[in-house]
Amino acid sequence: MNNSPAGNGTDSAKSLFLPRRKLYTRIVQGTFQNWRIAFVLLSQVIFLGLPWLTWGGRQALLFDLPARKFYLFGTVFWPQDIIYLTALLIVSAYSLFLFTAVAGRLWCGYACPQTVYTELLMWIEQAVEGNRNARMKRDAAPWSAQKAGRKALKHGLWLLVAWWTGVTFVGYFTPIRELVTLLPFGVSGWALFWILLYGGMVYFLAGWMREQVCKYMCPYARFQSAMFDRDTMIITYDAARGEPRGARNRKADLKEARLGHCIDCDLCVQVCPTGIDIRNGLQYECIGCAACIDVCDSMMKKMDYPLGLVRYTTENAMASGYGKKEIWKRVLRLRTLIYAAILLAIMTAVVVSLCMRNPLKVDVLRDRGVMAREAAPGVIENVYRLQIMNTEERAHRFIIEAKATELPGIEVGELEQPINVDAASTRMVPLSVRFKLPREGWEPGMYPMMFTVQAVDDKALRREEKSTFMVPKN
Repeated sequence: MNNSPAGNGTDSAKSLFLPRRKLYTRIVQGTFQNWRIAFVLLSQVIFLGLPWLTWGGRQALLFDLPARKFYLFGTVFWPQDIIYLTALLIVSAYSLFLFTAVAGRLWCGYACPQTVYTELLMWIEQAVEGNRNARMKRDAAPWSAQKAGRKALKHGLWLLVAWWTGVTFVGYFTPIRELVTLLPFGVSGWALFWILLYGGMVYFLAGWMREQVCKYMCPYARFQSAMFDRDTMIITYDAARGEPRGARNRKADLKEARLGHCIDCDLCVQVCPTGIDIRNGLQYECIGCAACIDVCDSMMKKMDYPLGLVRYTTENAMASGYGKKEIWKRVLRLRTLIYAAILLAIMTAVVVSLCMRNPLKVDVLRDRGVMAREAAPGVIENVYRLQIMNTEERAHRFIIEAKATELPGIEVGELEQPINVDAASTRMVPLSVRFKLPREGWEPGMYPMMFTVQAVDDKALRREEKSTFMVPKN
């Protein structure tokens, strides 16, 4: 596998210092392009639509940072649930490893936000300025009212898409219905900052920088080769079949002309969003969009040649002439099995943990100012604060008890019970725990103790938290 562009190392190094050559990407039609269109539309329907869904009278998906609550449909996550965010990141990473090991940069070609928004803005560009040849001709021509008008319309539509994308992004952290009613001048400073930042990133990265992000800014392009092996399905040019390349008549005798199937039309370069020539081998700039496959197959049909001059295959398949069955058999190899096993184990653990998740959370804090005191003659009192978090979408009432096997008769002091905690809210409960010393006295020290918080209306809603009770010296 060749992870560098064709040419020697000096040529590759020089290319880093050359001025950027603007790419005029040709729009292609075909199976893989249809998949890309589907993923672009699906991602935008999900991204733009989720904030508008309601659940139980509130926004279904809302990351309420000021309140430290993450609403995910019927579940409320708190900062104490950070383990689930960690698990989500791990699952995402291993999914990326697995997909890359099997079929290369599927994420980059079909689901990466940079790819999605670049594709979306390119559709607008094509609709406003025309096809590749029309855009090249217009850019080469001197400025005119028509040219300025089309450019202004294109950038205006780009800015509109970027602006609404920024609004939607902020709508995941601020109730979007309230946010929209405050637009454009009533939003808070921070909300406006993030709208402009995220929208600006869409406009500049997807509209202006495009392939520069994939080639120079994205770290994934640099370490992808560590996840590839000779059985990874990649976009490959069949040089043995295509070379020597050259133009010819459709009815030309290839043996007599001593030519391969590649007609050297350069369409594979013109449709590439990063501007590479796949015929030079796999390069790190390739995002796996398969546009070159679609356009090459269309030309093979016109020339009445077999399809697949550029196709998804593996290095081993190219070297050994494997068919589809042999290629797919090698998908289940040690690397992919390990990734899949780890991914399945983590996902199973997360699902089981979510199913067994206790919606009641309790934190016990000792009052550092009053470790222990004598509340009455012979009665030792310790002061605590219990933070009771009810993560369910309905209110509950709780009874608090204290137990200590080494301190018989220990009890919670005067406290109005049961304690009411509203839905998806937290309540701090200050309380005291008392222990009446026997006449013969008691050994001073720290004794283990257990707080029990039990819901009155739901016996399954119960939490036990350890703490300590201090008996001071006489």
